[in-house]
Amino acid sequence: MKINSVITGICLFFTSLFSCQQKGDFKSVSAEEFSSIIANPDVQRLDVRTVAEYSEDHIPGSININVLDKEFPAMADSTLQKEKPVALYCRSGKRSKKAAAILSAKGYVVYNLDEGFEGWKKAGKETEK
Repeated sequence: MKINSVITGICLFFTSLFSCQQKGDFKSVSAEEFSSIIANPDVQRLDVRTVAEYSEDHIPGSININVLDKEFPAMADSTLQKEKPVALYCRSGKRSKKAAAILSAKGYVVYNLDEGFEGWKKAGKETEK
């Protein structure tokens, strides 16, 4: 498991160094890929659902910034570190694509959980309240 985390971290590091990321460009990944990505402690976990949704259940270690809040871009900039990748999700994947486009256009390296939190739970991945 530790070797997997190190390999993922190295891949993320080189991806962020050598990618010619265009504005609004992000990668949508499966629950399995997302799980590998967030195993790296340098990856920031971001839940873009409402506070109520987040309070019910979320991926461990994630922070919550509601993408539907008009202050989302400013709150993200004041909370996230641009030099570290961001792995984000919403309930089904629709809102997180909006958030991913906003953040990647601002220069963040972004990974979007393709089927959202519902897909994460369906894959049997860990959650917390």
